[in-house]
Amino acid sequence: MKTATKNFDIQLFAFEAPSTMTKTTTSGISSTIKEFYDTALLENAREASVFGQFGKTQTMSNGLSAEWRRFKTFAPATTPLTEGVAPSGSTLGIEAIHANLSQHGDFVAVSDQLEYAAIDDIIFGATEEMGAAGGATEDILTRNALLGGTNVAYCANSSGNVPTSRGDLDGTSRLTPEYVNKAATLLKKMKAPRINGYYVAIIHPSVAEDLRNSEEWKEFHKYNAVNPIFKGEIGELHGVKFVESNDAKIYKSGANAVYATLFFGADAWGTLDPEGMGMEMIIKDKSEIGGPLNQYSTIGYKFMHGAAILYQERLVRVESNSSYSATDEAN
Repeated sequence: MKTATKNFDIQLFAFEAPSTMTKTTTSGISSTIKEFYDTALLENAREASVFGQFGKTQTMSNGLSAEWRRFKTFAPATTPLTEGVAPSGSTLGIEAIHANLSQHGDFVAVSDQLEYAAIDDIIFGATEEMGAAGGATEDILTRNALLGGTNVAYCANSSGNVPTSRGDLDGTSRLTPEYVNKAATLLKKMKAPRINGYYVAIIHPSVAEDLRNSEEWKEFHKYNAVNPIFKGEIGELHGVKFVESNDAKIYKSGANAVYATLFFGADAWGTLDPEGMGMEMIIKDKSEIGGPLNQYSTIGYKFMHGAAILYQERLVRVESNSSYSATDEAN
């Protein structure tokens, strides 16, 4: 059953090769060279991963869906026991959360003439770019799964009015230190566990600039040594570590961009690591794939993906504008 979205007022919250190609053993490239290129792709894919570093990973070896199971919490037993009388007890509840796997990938064909005439290593360059694209794809898919969070807040506009929907953001609603504090407070009240002692927020650079220009941010970082512990981390405020990502969601509402900053605690969401079907490098040498005249090689990637929110109470989405709202596009 779909859970209703909760809105929190700040005042209360206060080149084209044949399409029929199939995967075959990479016999046209030595294992050493293939491993080199495979490593290059995976390193670039990991560099693009921001959302992926925080998901609770579950390994699965078969099937196209997965299930996480969690125990429901028990209420505190504050009523004193009566001598000789057993309490009524609680009911053990186990909740199942499901996610389906989907497969994604892309490839590029490199002609023999380009490969021969080029000054640069075309195969390596294509591998690097494919790695970056694969990592970004994986991260965006995880991000999209998180946008269904039910705890949502909208930042007040320049007049102090608090919007009640995305469409009410008029371009002047900025993420301020006050909202950071409120988001952290809400996570505390929902008993969201921290990650290495902190809550985390994934923020778009356009929003991060506004926040970093605030006096409160400047004062904190002037007098406090901040030791980054997460990939992409840019600083902290009110017990929240901020991780910057160009893939943080941007909506377009009328003429203005609206940015979703995700605040969260530990294990707020899960990601799947399907055995043998993770990010894979696929290089086809022209001698094995390049048609009757060996005219092209291909470089590509594919992977299986799945992600799901595990604890709604550990995830808060704060929507705001920024000083770039008039120019940034939806992503």
